[in-house]
Amino acid sequence: MKFSVDKHDKYVLLKLNESKLNSLVTPQLKSELILINTEGQRNIIMDLSQIKFADSSGLSSLLVGHRLCKNASGVFILVGLNDAVARLITISQLDSVLTIVPSTEEAIDLVFMEEVEKQLKKEAK
Repeated sequence: MKFSVDKHDKYVLLKLNESKLNSLVTPQLKSELILINTEGQRNIIMDLSQIKFADSSGLSSLLVGHRLCKNASGVFILVGLNDAVARLITISQLDSVLTIVPSTEEAIDLVFMEEVEKQLKKEAK
């Protein structure tokens, strides 16, 4: 699996450099998501702009990322979806579960907004 990982203080940007998100790629993707999570990162932005095709195993790996981040009180955000992948997510009704934004910049803003909200809630207690 070809990908790049860009680590920041509050989030990790994981960019897949593959054209397909299928059963050939997903085992390694799931391992990478788990590794990122066990390193203490709770916010993951996943750039799927290179992905032209996804199947059920690909969706499964996205749900793994979502669950890992949610359990760590973080966010898992998808960016750069093409029409075919977006349609598959909608048909699977995962658009109500997964957080999807158009651009990486918006995803970064969302991570920082979530972090500020958590901090404010903590201070209010």
